[in-house]
Amino acid sequence: MSARPLRIALPKGRMMDEALLVFERIGAIIDPAARDSRRLILPSADGRFEFLPVKSGDVPVYVETGVADAGIVGQDVLDEGEPDVLRPLDLGFGGCMLAVAAPEGAPYPYLPGETMPRVATKYVESARRFFATKGMQVELIRISGSVELAPLLGLAHWIVDLVQTGRTLKENGLVVVEPIARSTARLIVNRASHKLRLEDHQRLIAGLAGALESA
Repeated sequence: MSARPLRIALPKGRMMDEALLVFERIGAIIDPAARDSRRLILPSADGRFEFLPVKSGDVPVYVETGVADAGIVGQDVLDEGEPDVLRPLDLGFGGCMLAVAAPEGAPYPYLPGETMPRVATKYVESARRFFATKGMQVELIRISGSVELAPLLGLAHWIVDLVQTGRTLKENGLVVVEPIARSTARLIVNRASHKLRLEDHQRLIAGLAGALESA
């Protein structure tokens, strides 16, 4: 009996599109009809893979628990959640930067009158570690929606968020005041699956690395 296809969790959106282009270079193509459907599991035509489109923050959960053998997700997500997974390959695409941003001209890194800064972010753990390493005391406010609104409405003095082109910040009168970390897409692998299906994983890692190098 042949082994089932490797299950790969992918983050919905642009990173998934870029990831599938890389998989196409190693011969793993999804039927366009299936891609455009509402199917929750997308098999590759060659039978080697099953792709699971999920929310970005859920990719490490699927991989760590073994529901998926492997996944592709941004380094920012891994830094925030610190899942217990293997990280064998930096895929290089999906580049962005986690950074502190503030209204243009706003004081940073200190506020007048010893006021404790309020910082809005989706990346609470990453922000906490960053400010702790700088010895800065801040109040972190978890926001799951548009973080850029927080300084405009007086909810926070600064934000910590991902920055790609900087266009959204500029449109809302914000500027980067300090970078925190660069982020690119990473291949992550379930530890148990890697042991049980080592050859399959090695072929996957080598194939993706070769496709990226040739591109």
